Parts: sequence; C-alpha cells; structure tokens
Amino acid sequence: QVQLTESGGGSVRAGDSQTLSCAASASLYDYYCIAWFRQAPGKEREAVATIYTSGGSTYFLDSVKGRFTISRDDAKKTVYLQMNSLKADDSATYFCAAGPSCDMKRSAYNYWGQGTRVTVSI
Repeated sequence: QVQLTESGGGSVRAGDSQTLSCAASASLYDYYCIAWFRQAPGKEREAVATIYTSGGSTYFLDSVKGRFTISRDDAKKTVYLQMNSLKADDSATYFCAAGPSCDMKRSAYNYWGQGTRVTVSI
C-alpha cells in the first residue's frame, strides 16, 4: 500500500525555523521523486522543493532558495523539509507528494499526503 504521512506543521513566528517530515511506505520510497508542495488559501498549489530518492538531486522554488533545504533519511524512508527564516508568505498547507520524476507540475504526482498546516505570524 502506498502511503505518505506528513508531520511537523504548526504555528511559528516570522524568522523562526520549522521542520516538516514525510514518511513514505517502502514500496514508494525506492523508486520515486518526493516533493513538497504548498497551498495558501485562494492560491494555486505550488512545488516548493523536490528530491529524488535514488540520487538526491534537488530543486527549490525561487522564493525559498537559501532558506529551505530538503533531505532524506533512507533508513527511516523519510524526507524532510527544513524551513528557516520563515516569512508570513510561507504560511500554507504543505503537502508531500510522490511521482515518477521530479516535475513542478501537480499533475505529475500520483500520490499525496493529507497535508500539514504551517502558520507564520509576524
């Protein structure tokens, strides 16, 4: 069974850091790209960061470059999104997604987690 489970959301203040986790089922982790998307109220869902579980190649949305990092723990089959210097504009529901290649399009991903809410207050 393919599953993605996010955790780590919550409320923080601007400038704080927060780490999101995405735990993937064994059948998914070894063959897919794992991506973090986010969606703020009234806005389109956008890709924030991606990582290939096989090779580690990464991508970041321009607005988070230098502030966010994506990493994986192979033993735990978990992908992390470390978010530093958070801004109010980073407030959104963050989703973990898995697909056959690291594409920025939402339609490229077959599997999605339930999402975890991040709220950044000024």
